[in-house]
Amino acid sequence: MNGSPDWHTDAFPELRPERPWVMQEMIAAQPALVEALLSTPPAGVPAAAVMLSDALARHQHVTVCGCGTSEHAAHGIAAMLAAAVGPDRSGLVRARPAFTAAQDPTPGVCVAISHDGGTHATGLALRAAQYTGARTVAITQRPDGAVAREAELVLITPLHDDSWCHTVAYTSALAVGATIAGRLGRFAADPAAARALLTRVIGCADAAAIAQRLADRRVVLCAGPEPDLATARELALKIAEATHIPTLALELETVLHGQLAAHEPTDAIILVAIAPAGDQARVTRRTTDVARAAGTIGLRVTGLLSDAYDQALGSDLTPDRRLVTQLPDTELLHDRLAGLLAGAGALQTLTLELANKRDTNPDLIRREQAPYRQAAQAAEGSDDW
Repeated sequence: MNGSPDWHTDAFPELRPERPWVMQEMIAAQPALVEALLSTPPAGVPAAAVMLSDALARHQHVTVCGCGTSEHAAHGIAAMLAAAVGPDRSGLVRARPAFTAAQDPTPGVCVAISHDGGTHATGLALRAAQYTGARTVAITQRPDGAVAREAELVLITPLHDDSWCHTVAYTSALAVGATIAGRLGRFAADPAAARALLTRVIGCADAAAIAQRLADRRVVLCAGPEPDLATARELALKIAEATHIPTLALELETVLHGQLAAHEPTDAIILVAIAPAGDQARVTRRTTDVARAAGTIGLRVTGLLSDAYDQALGSDLTPDRRLVTQLPDTELLHDRLAGLLAGAGALQTLTLELANKRDTNPDLIRREQAPYRQAAQAAEGSDDW
């Protein structure tokens, strides 16, 4: 744009003076993008599936890793792969932060996710995995990036995420993971059903009303059980990046073990209950307990829920409304994929509405302000670690 400040180089996202933000355009692109990826996966997907299958047959680990949003995608991909290979081998599939994977590599296969392809910790994880004799796969949008150069096999996603508040980066990786899962076992991933689900979720009008209730909160706590924990973590990250509200993501049960002592009526909690759980009745009861405890203190309580949880959880538990998504038949989309896509659309839409209510630009994740640019330079200025 004309008159851009000196610090705004081509390395930054587009600097817009007002809405629509780039993030909004990225969210809108996702239904068609995910449909295309599920219909026509990256060329290396069959080879990646063979790598994973061979490692699992030898009882070696499949490690999926990344940083930030890519780490959250790694947790989602690991969950889908574990579901596809079945209970006998699911314990061999795990998600780890890239930095941890670099410190403690294991033989087998390392699948590393880095949308922009330059995350140093992720490259280190691939390099460390190679030292153990592991096969390596990268999921990235940058075939010429440092992460791609460290991988034996590179799976390229087609659309670059032009906002630093990443959305496309997350769903692209999830879609690629689903295509690998579909080659490892029974794992439904119908492209048209995925597009319809995402279209429905990102078009939900309830997000604006929820954002209005959360926009002035001191801290937002995001909580969900294990099937939805990756979604809760990604929600907390998006809210922090886009709206500058301090956030925290916790597993559902953890909330009740001391965490609420630090929270006050000026805070809020968002309960995430979307993907079917092993014992859904128990999850419903414990979600009820968390909602009641938080409400007793005076926190604003809302939720991102599937239609099944919406019916099971009393409406009085979320006086600050809830965003509800109807999941498709499991013969069209495996429940792990459906839960992840529904969660992605819901959390991103709510985050964008929160940014609009708070009048923040989500695209630069606050690096239009000098202290935050300097903090990024201090953290990212060296690869000598």
